[in-house]
Amino acid sequence: MVIAFSVAPAGNMSGDSMSDAVAAAVRVVRESGLPNRTDAMFTTIEGEWDECMAVVKGACDAVGQYGARVSLVLKADIRPGRSGELDGKVDRVEAKLREL
Repeated sequence: MVIAFSVAPAGNMSGDSMSDAVAAAVRVVRESGLPNRTDAMFTTIEGEWDECMAVVKGACDAVGQYGARVSLVLKADIRPGRSGELDGKVDRVEAKLREL
């Protein structure tokens, strides 16, 4: 499965910037060892259901230290038996664009 998610502190935040909280979440993701990518809006991970959800929970727990609440946005592509889709999906679109 591929999961794209965004997690941020909400309510009574400590500090002015979310970058510390986001960095804490991304650290959890990177330490998980799962294939991952972070951009300006989302972090995307790939793995099996339980391992992906454990990483999302860990990221939420890390961000929870920075505010009274945690906001989570999550989108998942669940395709049993597939792997390498973090790059594969993008590669297929790029190949189509080269055909144009």
